[in-house]
Amino acid sequence: MKVYLDDERTTPEGWLRAYWPDEVIDLLKSGQVTELSLDHDLGDDERGTGYTVLLWLEEEVVVHGMKPPRITVHSANSSARLKMEAAIASIMRHAGLGH
Repeated sequence: MKVYLDDERTTPEGWLRAYWPDEVIDLLKSGQVTELSLDHDLGDDERGTGYTVLLWLEEEVVVHGMKPPRITVHSANSSARLKMEAAIASIMRHAGLGH
């Protein structure tokens, strides 16, 4: 399944919409996620951001050997995008998938 985390944008056709990091993490735990597209700012930083998902995923990859899905960032927040792209590169390195 393809998961799209965002609070405002229209969900692309063929993607499952999630509004909060905990929803995405629950879906990732199912092992069925093949692709992930993340926004950073979701309207309530107390509930988390797209980066929250990446922190969880990185720990799962490092500690438990989880194979990450394909991950992209669609956030308009340029500084958060850089931080998220660095996290993705780290996740892929730890998973032995290049970068």
